[in-house]
Amino acid sequence: MDNVPMSSLPILYSFRRCPYAIRARLALLVSGQAVVLREVVLRDKPDALRQASPKATVPVLLLPDGQVIDQSIDIMRWALARSDPEGWLVRDDAGLIAGNDGPFKQHLDRTKYPDRHGSDPAVHRAAALDWLHALDTRLRDSDQLCGATRGLADMAIFPFVRQFAAIDPAWFAAQALPHLHRWLDTHLQSALFATAMLRIAPWREGEAPVIFGPAMGDRGNF
Repeated sequence: MDNVPMSSLPILYSFRRCPYAIRARLALLVSGQAVVLREVVLRDKPDALRQASPKATVPVLLLPDGQVIDQSIDIMRWALARSDPEGWLVRDDAGLIAGNDGPFKQHLDRTKYPDRHGSDPAVHRAAALDWLHALDTRLRDSDQLCGATRGLADMAIFPFVRQFAAIDPAWFAAQALPHLHRWLDTHLQSALFATAMLRIAPWREGEAPVIFGPAMGDRGNF
């Protein structure tokens, strides 16, 4: 990657723990698409992010031609359309991803941040658990959500299940979700996830760029 001009690389505005940003980084990594990574402090968003996307939420991918992609699932699909060595696009389920991004994410947020939403966390945790039981049933007959190997559906949904599990790890571990636990642990322990969770300092204008991509490791070991 040392021979690739910085101006030819997309710029990714990201936040390490955000599940939307995590899934974008996972797809970029597996596709082999290098980017200039700019870690954002959400309470102090840089003007460059706001200029690229007025909604100013991560992730935002700024392409060299000026095009902006500011939806995480669209970043995933853009990266995989360029290169999809594991066939993630074949293992997709738009309806399942919509269920994750809609109802499940709403229940997750209202469980994790009840004061912010004025919600009863017990009610929303129970509703989220119902959805996770449906995933567990689906995973009973296959290792991944759409077959034997990981694909787009898995990697689009996994970061949100991770976030829900982290709200109360002891409670989550005690739930009768054997197939989901196995699935989640597999992704948490993967080299791909470890690489996606690289820690970098928050970006500041004028600092040396951080290149995030295949130069960080052998994609075949993901």
